[in-house]
Amino acid sequence: MGTTASAGAGELKRHLGVFDAVMIGLGSMIGAGIFAALTPAASAAGSGLLLGLALAAVVAYCNATSSARLAARYPQSGGTYVYGRERLGDFWGYLAGWGFVVGKTASCAAMALTVGTYVWPGQAHAVAVAAVVALTAVNYVGVQKAAWLTRGIVTVVLAVLAAVVTACLTGGTAQAARLDVGADATFSGVLQAAGLLFFAFAGYARIATLGEEVRDPKRTIPRAIPLALGITLVVYAAVAMAVLAVLGPDRLAHTADPLAEAVRAAGVPGQAPVVRVGAAVAAMGSLLALILGVSRTTLAMARDRHLPHALASVHPRFKVPHRAELAVGVVVAVLAATTDVRGAIGFSSFGVLAYYAIANASAWTLTPAEGRPARIVPIVGTAGCLVLAFALPLASVLWGAAVIAAGAAAYGLRKAASRD
Repeated sequence: MGTTASAGAGELKRHLGVFDAVMIGLGSMIGAGIFAALTPAASAAGSGLLLGLALAAVVAYCNATSSARLAARYPQSGGTYVYGRERLGDFWGYLAGWGFVVGKTASCAAMALTVGTYVWPGQAHAVAVAAVVALTAVNYVGVQKAAWLTRGIVTVVLAVLAAVVTACLTGGTAQAARLDVGADATFSGVLQAAGLLFFAFAGYARIATLGEEVRDPKRTIPRAIPLALGITLVVYAAVAMAVLAVLGPDRLAHTADPLAEAVRAAGVPGQAPVVRVGAAVAAMGSLLALILGVSRTTLAMARDRHLPHALASVHPRFKVPHRAELAVGVVVAVLAATTDVRGAIGFSSFGVLAYYAIANASAWTLTPAEGRPARIVPIVGTAGCLVLAFALPLASVLWGAAVIAAGAAAYGLRKAASRD
């Protein structure tokens, strides 16, 4: 079980161990979100920013625990699309897959645009499209090469974040009083901040969606998901506290590049360009892992003919879902050329929170013999996902709900047509 399994003609190759799976999860989570999400979250929650981060972390923990138990039970590509189908029925699996593919495709566009904004602000859309093309090509030639690239990206980003925290805490301008929760923090603001910060946590699903490419999945996935999430929580908490201690909630809420602004305020302006490079590299890492995950869920849905069956093809040499990857790359490239970052982030959060609500509901149906988590975990996870989804900015809620409803309608029409 611990060895690399051979793959059949229509199957993916199992060659990722715990370390590679954790790195892919970290590459998804410790990405551009921490460089960008702090500002809108501080704008929503004010001095309650850290409360929002804690709430997002609790929901993420429940989601990760439910996902890990389900992934060990169903080690297939597709994540909650598979879990919902097996535990709740075909419709709920489809709806989870639809929410994930649509939401994460928008997230891919947001990450690509983040790369463009940091690398060449005047040509952000063109750089974004080039990044999508380059990373789609990397994924096309095999997930193991993508895992090696992700490992390098995670190392660079962690080094940059460590430098930011060190600069903030040793520069003499950090004040512990800026971490206090004041009267400006409201319940609704903290909820909205948690929903926005959740965008930066959601990468642990990428480990579950790689279920067919992980060695010994029943052992590897339950280890890799909490490890990746735990490391991410520690990093995010350290960065958020350091930046907040230097800038304070009001200044943080009004800066476009919070981490670069924090090192400038800490008296180390020479580090600001390094932070910008780190943000671009982080966004590349997120984009790489996002394309990887979306293409695997597309593969699973195409196998069941919820998407065009031609997308279910696995490359005979590289053992990757090459048509699904190319299709996702084309759609993301078009979005990256035509959309903006903020709208894509809110829209993505709604779809992904819907996805995890179904994951938690699926975990509730597991028996103790099947590895069911403590009952409180899927309860808190489901409720938390729904509350955070509807606490997002109104435009994100309306667009997200409309697209989920459109997906449900398409499913109903397809079912009706098949009965005729």
